Amino acid sequence: MSDTHFTEDHVWVRMDGDGTATVGISEYAQEQLGDIVYIDLPEIGAESSVGEEIALIESVKSTSD
Repeated sequence: MSDTHFTEDHVWVRMDGDGTATVGISEYAQEQLGDIVYIDLPEIGAESSVGEEIALIESVKSTSD
């Protein structure tokens, strides 16, 4: 996972070979969120800038950008 980078908020990003990025959350974050009830994702192909919020995950315990 040397090509995977983590933020302090347990989000990870991995650059794919075609110039796109795959983004996810760590196992720890998944455990802390519990059951997920809603996810708001950007449209496929959407572009974003560093530090910009791009998705919303809502669980029975909390909401996270």
